[in-house]
Amino acid sequence: MEYHNPVLLKETVDGLNIKPDGVYVDVTFGGGGHSREILSRLGENGKLLAFDQDPDAKQNVIDDKRFTLIPENFRFLRQFLRFYGHKTVDGVLGDFGVSSHQFDVAERGFSTRYDSRLDMRMDQTSKLSAYEVINEYTEEQLRSVFYQYGELKNAPKLARVIVEERSVNPIETGDQLKELLMPHLFKHREFKILAQIYQAIRIEVNQEIEVLKEFLKQTEQVLEKGGRISLISYHSLEDRLVKRYIRNGLFEGEPEKDVFGRVEVPFKKVGKLVVPTKEEIQQNNRARSAKLRVGEKI
Repeated sequence: MEYHNPVLLKETVDGLNIKPDGVYVDVTFGGGGHSREILSRLGENGKLLAFDQDPDAKQNVIDDKRFTLIPENFRFLRQFLRFYGHKTVDGVLGDFGVSSHQFDVAERGFSTRYDSRLDMRMDQTSKLSAYEVINEYTEEQLRSVFYQYGELKNAPKLARVIVEERSVNPIETGDQLKELLMPHLFKHREFKILAQIYQAIRIEVNQEIEVLKEFLKQTEQVLEKGGRISLISYHSLEDRLVKRYIRNGLFEGEPEKDVFGRVEVPFKKVGKLVVPTKEEIQQNNRARSAKLRVGEKI
């Protein structure tokens, strides 16, 4: 099984504008595709640090003295860079999608294709799994998860159906959840909506939105002037945050102007939004919703 086919490989690494002796970070190591491309452009004095909280990623460790794998969540970016002796770096790459490997291993519970215990944890040591979300969250909490992270208009109905069912029997597997919800999904769109439901649960389990915000705030602290972030998002919630942060350093609202009407922002946008070609999508269907944005530290 191929661990992960990296999306927008050349374009994402091009976005970093690699300096041969620079220090770079790949915060979503996974199968190591982007990391290997970065290393191929570094000289012997260059350095690459990579983050991945999933223990399965360790099987892809790169045997290269310039490379260090940090088995932690990238929400701790600044802390662990300092631990490894780097207050600042020249570029940060992030590919925020769930890896092909995680989707394809049935027992991880990420895919609607397989039946398995409700899990969806990227960090297998985390106490919160999809099981706890489905069986222990209040109806109001479930409604909020489905509405905010799945953008589901029928979130109230889905939450009510789940709460009613689990009062009789716990919902333990993906098949149980799908069988319960299918009759309440819009006809001819069932599988698309089911994917949105799974996305919402996964985002909640892994605190993906909070993690992304924490990470983005740290990028301006760890990047050298002229350093770059090159970031791939896969759904509108992530892309909106990345886009706004590169534009004005905020997640909502607008930056304050000084007495001369000027604003100070941490980044400037580099190039335009990049999306995969039709050819890449044909080769890798999971690339279809990818969006790449690049920013440079001012």
